[in-house]
Amino acid sequence: MRDMNANAHPTLARLPHFAGIEVSTLVPRLDALLDAQRARIATLTATDSDDWEAIVTPMEEMADELQRFFGPVSHLHNVADTDALRTVYTECVSRVSAFGAELEQNAGLCAAYQRLRARPGFAEFDNARRKLVDNALRDFRLGGVDLPAETQARVTTLKVELAQLAARFEENVLDASQSFSLDISDEALLTGLPVSTLAMARHKASEAGREGWRLTLDLPCYVPAMSNLVDRELRRQLYEAYTTRASECGPQAGSHDNSTVMHELLARRQELARLLGFDNFAALSLATKMAPSPDAVVEFLEDLGRQARPAAQREFAQLQAFARTELAIDSLEAWDVAYCSEQLRRHRYQLNQEELRPYFPLPKVRAGLFDITARLFDLRFERVEGVETWHPDVEFHAVCDANGVTRGYFYLDLYARAGKRSGAWMDDCLSRWQHGADTQLPVAYLNCNFTPAQGTDASLLTHDEVTTLFHEFGHGLHHMLTTVGRPAVAGINGVPWDAVELPSQFLENWCWEREALDLLSGHFESGEPLPQALFERLNAARHFQAAMMMVRQLEFALFDFRLHRDYAPGCDIQALLDGVRDQVAVVTPPPWNRFQHSFSHIFAGGYAAGYYSYKWAEVLSADAFERFTEEGIFNATTGHAFRDSILANGGAEDALELFRRFRGREPQVTALLRQAGLIA
Repeated sequence: MRDMNANAHPTLARLPHFAGIEVSTLVPRLDALLDAQRARIATLTATDSDDWEAIVTPMEEMADELQRFFGPVSHLHNVADTDALRTVYTECVSRVSAFGAELEQNAGLCAAYQRLRARPGFAEFDNARRKLVDNALRDFRLGGVDLPAETQARVTTLKVELAQLAARFEENVLDASQSFSLDISDEALLTGLPVSTLAMARHKASEAGREGWRLTLDLPCYVPAMSNLVDRELRRQLYEAYTTRASECGPQAGSHDNSTVMHELLARRQELARLLGFDNFAALSLATKMAPSPDAVVEFLEDLGRQARPAAQREFAQLQAFARTELAIDSLEAWDVAYCSEQLRRHRYQLNQEELRPYFPLPKVRAGLFDITARLFDLRFERVEGVETWHPDVEFHAVCDANGVTRGYFYLDLYARAGKRSGAWMDDCLSRWQHGADTQLPVAYLNCNFTPAQGTDASLLTHDEVTTLFHEFGHGLHHMLTTVGRPAVAGINGVPWDAVELPSQFLENWCWEREALDLLSGHFESGEPLPQALFERLNAARHFQAAMMMVRQLEFALFDFRLHRDYAPGCDIQALLDGVRDQVAVVTPPPWNRFQHSFSHIFAGGYAAGYYSYKWAEVLSADAFERFTEEGIFNATTGHAFRDSILANGGAEDALELFRRFRGREPQVTALLRQAGLIA
């Protein structure tokens, strides 16, 4: 542990001051910043220079300036939202979106990059510089730089409105999630609920000034409730509230409703795509991804569906039979699936997630995560004190190489709380940037929504939550271990969206390895690692309902892609989703289920016509991990090869070429099927 003032890297002086963000002054300060940048760009484009320092360097400086101003505001909107911040954020995001569209349509700026691309000696530039220029020229084209002025104006308007609508969608989901609660006075109704969840529910009720227990839609409450509550009616109430969030149905019908927002988003995306010369938004989305065509994506997903669905149907039939014979549930409903699955898992493998919790106290898991990644990639981690954060629970760490040289930093925000959006995600705070003799190191935000510690006890994680933490840390390492000095293609920047999940899904594999589990597990009382018998049951259950989980992901991916490929005004979104379910799903939800109304990944999170990326990248990650199973899961040579091939290069080279460099061949989809237990 070190204080930030001891041997502090200059990057630390560039970290955000969250407490210093004056919400009331943000909009005028942003306007002044953007006007200053417009003036600087006008000066830049007034010359005929083809020099890197005259063109790219000032653009990098301005991008960094804008990121340092607006990035913390956007982050606070996700982790510490307030009414005042929300209003100002919406105004700011409109201005930033309009400014981005303005840059992409700047013919003088595009001409400057074209001169740079055509200059003698361009071929001698390093990979990162060449890729940056090529990406910029692609983005000018995708931004509509060649379109008539009136069309450009419409493109800009659409991008601003899309940013506003995405923010509204996410805000509606957050508000709907946090507006619902169930107060329970009879503890008998909570039979089956884990002790840790009971304690949290008691604490929630006490915070609200009530006796008894309060159940909410926060994932640390909802997931264990749906998996463990014996009371079927209580499960149905929670399921209905959760799956009708931000819709016209359910207990909050019409409140925070995203029905119109979805159509407005989709209509504008399709209009934008056609203005830019694409048949639909799915085709526009693929212009910056690995997948070669919309047909290739659909074929990939449908092929996986054909291979997985028969196994998923068998798994669901087994679940129905178990529910009927062992639990007296003759008609298995959607709100029974998680509960009955957990009971079947316990019955078949004598295993449940709650039994694993005591072996995964968060401090031990965090230390094990650091130890495992240190062994793989030759790293050290140090807690840094004295760094300003947005909440007392947030930690700040440095990532160092084997020689003690700092490579990057990250904020770690692990607990659920009011004002923080659900789920888990990684985002960039600062990017690696080599400017002159100075190097700005990358800084990442890593966010989860685990159950906060109760009293003096440590937070205890399920194995699923441990896997989530590894997933997000994989994204973080991709951002922090880059050796690329050009921010636009450093770390996760510039990486095709359907390759960006490779490092995150890849790192999850160590959560299943005995040698790794010895490092990250330790009973919260005795310190004993996960017992061998419990590990064997965990490993035996690894492929439990794997086919059902796969077709569920395929349902989301096909729905997303077809929606953005086929959408037309008046489209019946529910009917389209029902059609996808008829093709790949095995669980039929009730007609009032409105999953799409809270599908933030595609309506507010950047995965529009890109949710397939999880499966596309999972092929890469499964295949990459097979090299470790062949050569040793802690083989230093293999770990260094992954670090130097995939993590270090970020978006500076073609993602498929980087994979080939590491694996020595093309990726094979059979690796994913083997990992899921669908083939031997």
